[in-house]
Amino acid sequence: MRVLFQCLLILSVHFSFSQNYSYHTIPAELMENADAVARLDEIDIRIEAMDKMTYTEKKVVTVLNKSGDAFARTRAFYDKEKKIKKIEAVVYDASGNEIQRIKRRDFNDIAAVDGFSLYLDDRLLYYRYVPVQYPYTLEFSYEVETSDTGILPPWYFLSGYDISVEESRYAISYVSNGLKPIIEESNLVDITVEKDESQGKISYMAKNIPALTAESLSPSFTAICPKLSVRLPNFHYKGFDAKVDNWNDLGLWIQTELLSGRTTLEDATIQKVRGLVEGVDDDIEKAKIVYQYMQDNTRYISVQIGIGGFQPISAIEVDRVKYGDCKGLSNYTMALLKAVGVESYYTVVEAGGTKVDFKEDFADLSQGNHAIVAIPYQGEYYWIDCTSQVHPFGFIGDFTDDRKVLIVKPGGGEIVTTTSYVNEENLMRMNSTYTIQEDLSLEADVTIETMGVRYDNHFGLEGNKREDVMEYYKNFWGNINGLSITDFSFENNKDDVVFTEKVQLKAHDFVSKNGDDYLLTLNVLDNSSFIPPRYRNRKHSFVIQRGYLDEDEFTIQLPKNFAFTFLPEKYKEETKFGTYEVEVVKKSDTELLYKRKFLIKKGNYPKEEYNKYRSFRRTIAKMDNQKIVLKRQDL
Repeated sequence: MRVLFQCLLILSVHFSFSQNYSYHTIPAELMENADAVARLDEIDIRIEAMDKMTYTEKKVVTVLNKSGDAFARTRAFYDKEKKIKKIEAVVYDASGNEIQRIKRRDFNDIAAVDGFSLYLDDRLLYYRYVPVQYPYTLEFSYEVETSDTGILPPWYFLSGYDISVEESRYAISYVSNGLKPIIEESNLVDITVEKDESQGKISYMAKNIPALTAESLSPSFTAICPKLSVRLPNFHYKGFDAKVDNWNDLGLWIQTELLSGRTTLEDATIQKVRGLVEGVDDDIEKAKIVYQYMQDNTRYISVQIGIGGFQPISAIEVDRVKYGDCKGLSNYTMALLKAVGVESYYTVVEAGGTKVDFKEDFADLSQGNHAIVAIPYQGEYYWIDCTSQVHPFGFIGDFTDDRKVLIVKPGGGEIVTTTSYVNEENLMRMNSTYTIQEDLSLEADVTIETMGVRYDNHFGLEGNKREDVMEYYKNFWGNINGLSITDFSFENNKDDVVFTEKVQLKAHDFVSKNGDDYLLTLNVLDNSSFIPPRYRNRKHSFVIQRGYLDEDEFTIQLPKNFAFTFLPEKYKEETKFGTYEVEVVKKSDTELLYKRKFLIKKGNYPKEEYNKYRSFRRTIAKMDNQKIVLKRQDL
């Protein structure tokens, strides 16, 4: 009887466990727009001292399809300050039955930056599960003990687009008021969150959060997702204690504790770089020479801030090995600039294609993933990214432009905004003379000039192989059938940051026949066919991050035995989103001049105006596809 009771108890527990993780128990509303469902996402942080923190994390994710595999991550970083005490993963089938248990010995243990001896202390435990069927559920848990309390990662109640959450829990406990965390809540209005705060502990819990779906031109995920930002005003990081109330405090701590003494160089290097600037008095001209020297004599290894901490490798070490990450190369460049008497500041930025600002009222180390250098000159800053071997001096492109960053000065930190490339500054100017041959083929000479972020998108062509450039142009003008590139050349003006392309191209059967008529598309070289997708019920505002300007002027030569029957009227439309104007001018019976100007303006626009913007882009696509009718005169 006792054995039977034990068996029933085991079965009951197993049945209950299976029900918890069964795919079939997921509420229907959490399946909508979801590739995965977070059944449980929780972290429990315990601040035991300024230099002692332990935390346990557990994630249970039901993956519905292949796209959801990205949410079933099983990895954890560690270093000499951070120890992984426990780590385990379990895989369940659709019914919640265990099918695989992954112990610590099964995880791969690799260097976080494999192949670079500077970072051998930073390591990664990971396991790559290869699913055999969908859906499946993966449970991943680990426990960490660390002396670093300077970085408490933000807590996201949603970990990305296309994943819903059944239950999310965040808890942090502390042993004294001096270790009480500061918590900033963001975007919690649209979810139901239970918050509990008592002496020594703060906790949050949210349930049944539906998935967010990415929309065209939507704001960055970090700007709209529900999250918590957490920091300690008193912390320990990489062997150093800190007390931080604001960005000035944090910058002063970085300067005095992490950067101080790191810019020493060998006398031979100092004399060499001073020789390069001999006779040059202007600081910016000196800086340009130093920047070019750094670009020519080092190479970049990709290591984000966080690996190896905030402290850069010493300048003397980078000078010896001739490589470094963003921190090391920025510090090295500052050492070279110091050697020639040019002032510069170490700067931390959140880099990437999407602009993310530092929060001006929330000073913590978790913000920022990249380091650059600021050079003060006549009341403004020149910015240089020392990880690039090819960018012109003072040009940072769309990786770090127009965002709030932390400049570290000797007297403390300061939040400033980097150079912005906005609207007309992002110019592409295209000029062409193209001739329609007697056999209705096309021959064209095209000149393209790009500036601002458009320069950033084009200047890399000069370093590509010929066959890759040819393939690029075939894709760039993918709307032209039968296209072939006969020649091209480039000019890279790094002083004015202008990239010029000169391209010769041909296309057979360019003019299409329609009965006895022939149809000629007027704008095939800079045709904007993009129309934003339609949404029945758009959820978010839409963002144009930078804006841009196209200016086109094409001379079109027609065959002598063809005549056009009409020309479209001049058209201009002005909206809050931008301006479009186009004009076709008759120069002679066989020569036309096509002129086009298209401006898109930077802005964060309300979702209610999305359809107006879509209508504007639909009009542009229509106008850019205008055709004229040609008739043969010799028949």
